[in-house]
Formats: sequence, structure tokens, C-alpha cells
Amino acid sequence: MTISFYRSGSAAMIAAIFALSACDTIDTAKTPAATGQASASSSAPAAVVAAPQPPPAPAALTDGIALYNKGSYSAAIKRLANGQEIWSADTSFQTEALKYMAFSYCVTSRRKLCKQQFEKALRLDPAFDLAPGEQGHPLWGPVFNQAKRSVAASAKK
Repeated sequence: MTISFYRSGSAAMIAAIFALSACDTIDTAKTPAATGQASASSSAPAAVVAAPQPPPAPAALTDGIALYNKGSYSAAIKRLANGQEIWSADTSFQTEALKYMAFSYCVTSRRKLCKQQFEKALRLDPAFDLAPGEQGHPLWGPVFNQAKRSVAASAKK
């Protein structure tokens, strides 16, 4: 008797599955493809538009920054000053090079040259500023502030 219960229960379960699966059919007569109508979104594949990438930094700039980070300040100044691709590149690259040249001059006790580089950067881009972590540096922080005042005073004339 137990066997017949499982057989009849299994048969009923299978019948229920088939009956319910019929409820999930698609009426092809109502789909846009069947009626000859295509929706605007399905007529063309969606194109993914990537934001334009900024140009890569000139090699002389990345080399100069790497030299600065290694403590080779004179070599950094030379590489940055002589990197022709920096000076024909975007203003942001030029101000970055001038900033690292200024840092290099300041850490090698050449404050006048440090200030001159900051002044060049400020004339090139009046909105140029140091990052918050760079502003309070004891060597170049005060020199940068002097350069800002100097450029602002010369702009008033």
C-alpha cells in the first residue's frame, strides 16, 4: 500500500508541474517582432560611451618626479627643465613640473630659484595651489606664500 501511495503522489506531482508550466507561455502574436514593429531601444545595440581619458603625463615629468622622490633633486631639476615635451604639453603638466622644480630648489637651499618656479606656475595658472599636505611644509610653504603675494602684487600694477 505504501508503494501505491508514492506512485500516485508522484504521478499527481508530475501532472501538476506540467499543468503549471503551461501557464508561462509567451504569446508570440503580441510581441513586437511578430507584429513587425520594433521598439526604438531594440533596433540598435546600446553603445557604451566612455569618458575621454586625460592625456598621459609626459615621460620627462614622470621621470623628474621619480628622481625627486628618490632624493636626486639636482637630477630632477635638470630632467624637468630640459623635458621639451613638458613645456609643449597641457598647462597642468607644466605647473606640476614647476612645482617639483620649486620643491627641489627649496630642499637644496636655493630659495630664490624656488620662489621663481612658484611664481612661474602662478603666472601660468592663477588658480595654481599646493595640496593641503604640501602647504604647511616648513621649507617651501613660506616661499610659496611669498610667491603668491609677489604675483598678486605684480598683477595689480
